[in-house]
Amino acid sequence: MAGSTTDQKVEAENGGDTETRRDFLLISTVSVGAVGAAIAAWPFIDLMNPSADVLAMASTEIDLSSIEEGQSITAMWRGKPVFIRKRTSEEIESASNVEMMDLKDPEQDAARVQKPEWLVMIGICTHLGCIPLGQKTGQIKGEYNGWFCPCHGSHYDTAGRIRKGPAPKNLEIPPYKFIDNSSIRIG
Repeated sequence: MAGSTTDQKVEAENGGDTETRRDFLLISTVSVGAVGAAIAAWPFIDLMNPSADVLAMASTEIDLSSIEEGQSITAMWRGKPVFIRKRTSEEIESASNVEMMDLKDPEQDAARVQKPEWLVMIGICTHLGCIPLGQKTGQIKGEYNGWFCPCHGSHYDTAGRIRKGPAPKNLEIPPYKFIDNSSIRIG
């Protein structure tokens, strides 16, 4: 009881603001501690952001102006080969006139391209991850004049669709868009 009388005297001498001062000190201490913890944690949080080399691989721009009709190039995106082909009118017609019942993984040619003359796809066989032949002049293109995976005998047509062999799916189409008439951005 003697202690409580002393507290009452101190409170009375200070005008009754002892608790408000104590509350202010508590709030200030907690706030400074929270800000300090956030500043100390920031380097660890920042480590979770992708590094510059990963961001650089996230997208790539490709100039298409030098590619002639019937020619293919291979670009790299995220460590994967991307086949880009400027198709001839015969290749477009051949890909468009295929019966969906004849395809293992039915997909219209128009659904695989943004512009009929440009075919952009990831050049990795969907069977076991080999890289199909058919990009370079003189390479075997398979029975459907597209791409051929010699490892296990998968044949792809001029739209990159699986037509024969063990591959279960068509060659994958990466996310891409035309920046202008002569360049694309993949990713």
